[in-house]
Amino acid sequence: MTELLSKAHPAAGTAAPNGSPDAHRAQGPQGPAAVSLTVPAAPAVAVARSTRRRLGPGRSLPFGRLIGPVLVVAVWWGASAVGYLDPRILSGPGAVVSTATDLIQSGRLQDNVLISLQRAGLGLFFGVAAGVILAVAAGLSRTGEYLLDGPLQIKRAIPSLAMLPLLILWLGIGEQMKVTVIALGVAVNMYINTYSSLTGIDSRYVELAEGLDLSRRQFIRKVVVPGSLPGFFVGLRLGVTASWLGLIVVEQINATSGIGYMMFQAQQYAQSDVIIVGLVAYGIFGFASDAAVRAVERRALSWRRTLAG
Repeated sequence: MTELLSKAHPAAGTAAPNGSPDAHRAQGPQGPAAVSLTVPAAPAVAVARSTRRRLGPGRSLPFGRLIGPVLVVAVWWGASAVGYLDPRILSGPGAVVSTATDLIQSGRLQDNVLISLQRAGLGLFFGVAAGVILAVAAGLSRTGEYLLDGPLQIKRAIPSLAMLPLLILWLGIGEQMKVTVIALGVAVNMYINTYSSLTGIDSRYVELAEGLDLSRRQFIRKVVVPGSLPGFFVGLRLGVTASWLGLIVVEQINATSGIGYMMFQAQQYAQSDVIIVGLVAYGIFGFASDAAVRAVERRALSWRRTLAG
């Protein structure tokens, strides 16, 4: 199209000096003709825009995250029904549901679940509080960064479960040790992500706050908190997962109650159905807690437009 226009009307492609014949031709009858030839290009642009490919993940489905777990249960049920699974090694869904019903009717499952929730909740609370306080101290102060970041990065490289022998030596084998192990795993995740988010705040926002002569409290409320929330929620989600991972381990160390204790006792008597009931309970609580954090995150960060929807 452009080549045709340039050949038919040279004046439309290049500016001719005033007074020359080409300049008069560009302003004469050929001018409207050249304009009319460019009009059909608009529909082509509209067609190109309407047929462009979508590069995002697509629209989200309500309760779409349940599709994967339901599919896993369906495969498990089908493999058990056709005899692929040995009931002595892995009980089928029907036997697990029957065992869970018996445990609920006897009250054994509820008692152990409440104890486990209490341990995980206390560890999560203390871990989140400690992680956020340390991240703020290291992220907003050079002195805090020099004093805290190095030791916490070293602790990050040491799994919390590797400290079990030392914690047992210090705290014994009671509830205090169990809550401490869970809190340590949560605190490290909270610190790393919140600190990274704090130090990643654009320095131009800090300069703007200084130019507006904001007080320290106003700076934290209007710049620090909004800038650190994305990292905080990432750390919280990882911390929730860490609390359940730590709980599974500590409840098998001289425990007398809890889901982990129930599973450990079932192992002694080769009761795979009871073990699977405990695993399902862990999975349900982990999935539900992660979904709750996601919902709070979506509401608190509603100003963001991300691929998560």
